[in-house]
Amino acid sequence: MKPSIGITEKNLSKSTTILSQLLADEMLLYVKTRKFHWNVSGNSFMELHKLFQEQYIQIEETADLIAERITKLGGKAIGTLKEFSSLSSLKESANEYPAQEDMLKELMTDHEKLSVHYRHQIDKLSKDQKDAGTVDFLTGILENHESNAWIFRRYLAPAVQ
Repeated sequence: MKPSIGITEKNLSKSTTILSQLLADEMLLYVKTRKFHWNVSGNSFMELHKLFQEQYIQIEETADLIAERITKLGGKAIGTLKEFSSLSSLKESANEYPAQEDMLKELMTDHEKLSVHYRHQIDKLSKDQKDAGTVDFLTGILENHESNAWIFRRYLAPAVQ
């Protein structure tokens, strides 16, 4: 049964397409963050190990909420690694095991990239699809990506003396 929530079927389809791309981004970021959690080493090992764990748990919850939003709008949530990889705007780093600072830089860059991407998609969903519910939903996720990027920037900032 199709939802009757004041959004045309065409716009619902466009919204679910956008959400599927965002779901793919979240899943790729989840896997990358988890990989860094498993492989971090060095002076700040435990602190970063715990930080990465907190973040991948948050990202996993976000991915679940996006998948549920897709189904609320009448779509089907993607769920294979092939689908995630083909739709994601983020890049994997296969066979690469960066040092702590490079892990932080890579995750910071990914969160910043997603902040820009979410901002663009929120604007599109608002203007073109008139999908206020999804706009509101995604704004909170955008704020999480901005916060996570800020955390990584603080780790990478030179110490003030």
